Amino acid sequence: MKRILGILFAIIVLVSCNSQKVYSDFDISYSKSGGFAPIYENLLIKGNNAHYSFEGQGKKLKQDFKISDEDLKRLDNTLSQNNFRRIEEDRKKIYDNIATSINVKSGSNEGSKTDASSIMPNFKTNWTNITNAFQEIINNNVKKQ
Repeated sequence: MKRILGILFAIIVLVSCNSQKVYSDFDISYSKSGGFAPIYENLLIKGNNAHYSFEGQGKKLKQDFKISDEDLKRLDNTLSQNNFRRIEEDRKKIYDNIATSINVKSGSNEGSKTDASSIMPNFKTNWTNITNAFQEIINNNVKKQ
């Protein structure tokens, strides 16, 4: 009996660890979370594969799709043209705000930025241009319910 329970436990652990792999194995990620009525929105890109998830406002959506080389190139150009790596985060404390985080794990734009504490004023336009590029990918590829 103990042996069966041990095997069952091992299977559960393996399955639960593997289900989180999509959230850790990515090249580029875009996520929004928080607010008075919390939302959780994630776009994870690995190569030409993208995983999108949204939870909030009484909705729950998960979708996988292919992202074109052209869209990836446009996104990389937007990151470069708006100096993603040089954007400065403010250190003010902001509560109950929807925070956006962007992580790039490779290439010339490698870095991690968030507006959880706001973005310094002279970089707000750059940040908006970058977040709009991600939102455009979402709007063009995700079928909203």
